[in-house]
Amino acid sequence: MNLITVSGSPHLHGDQSVKKIMWGVVIAMLPAFFVSVWYFGIPALLTILVAIVTCLVAEYLMKRYILHEDASLSDGSAVITGMLLAFNVPSSLPWWQTMLGAIFAIGVAKIAFGGLGKNLFNPALVGRVFLLVSFPVNMTNWPVPTPNHWVLVDAVSGPTALGSLKESLAKGEMIDKISATLPSYQNMFMGQIGGSLGEVSAIAILLGGIYLLYRRIITWHIPVSYLLTVFAFTGIMYLVDPTHYIDPVFHILAGGLMLGAFFMATDMVTSPMTYKGMLVFGFGCGVLTVLIRLWGVYPEGVSFAILIMNATVPLINKGFKPKKFGEVRNG
Repeated sequence: MNLITVSGSPHLHGDQSVKKIMWGVVIAMLPAFFVSVWYFGIPALLTILVAIVTCLVAEYLMKRYILHEDASLSDGSAVITGMLLAFNVPSSLPWWQTMLGAIFAIGVAKIAFGGLGKNLFNPALVGRVFLLVSFPVNMTNWPVPTPNHWVLVDAVSGPTALGSLKESLAKGEMIDKISATLPSYQNMFMGQIGGSLGEVSAIAILLGGIYLLYRRIITWHIPVSYLLTVFAFTGIMYLVDPTHYIDPVFHILAGGLMLGAFFMATDMVTSPMTYKGMLVFGFGCGVLTVLIRLWGVYPEGVSFAILIMNATVPLINKGFKPKKFGEVRNG
């Protein structure tokens, strides 16, 4: 009698494997890695290394002594969690807080659910939200690129583009006046702005996203539906009242939208299985992101939007089930 082994996602076919996919994602993040280190220097490099090493050690110990499983780390999933967590925090974050966020991401969001393929929420985003709630001051103190970024000195800090926009709108200022104080779209595209390590350069994230699409590690459904929803929603608001709502191009380039759309919302474990489900998921992420950005307390809504939609994935999968093999339509 042959037994069928049923395992958790990700489910793969063809010549792909979990290991190939995970290390492919790591390669796709290298442009953002190099850009962040170039602009923020040694502090950025240390933040990334601390996050990755902590995730590796935490996963090794927890898999071995809590799950009692093979503690091999060669699949690369812990490296991805560490890099994404580092990309979601400022380079000035104290090293021990980065370590706490990494331990929380691996322990609570991954190992507590049973390990890779069984977690409901994106671990890096869970770690990021934990740090934001626990250390709000340090998590909202954003260094800006300076000529002395390769010297270990106190970094010059300032608000992000989204933070400046939210603060100015709260003071009752009009968009035409606010726009003059915001970074240019060229700087936002290239990375000459303050923010977390993974949100400062749209072109670096875009290059990584194109690589993921080319390697067929992800499909276009989630990032395109996510970005188009944000563009359409903010575009409508801009057309309705351009004095209080900024144009949609700003929302696409600002904050962690590009990082979230290509690298976190597309996580195969925490996103829907079918193409239709992916479109719904991306649409939901886009709507929630805009709602939080425009009317929420926080200037950025990507992390919260993706985590909320992660919780709806089981329901989306039930509503958009793939066709059964061998199924015959009536009539």
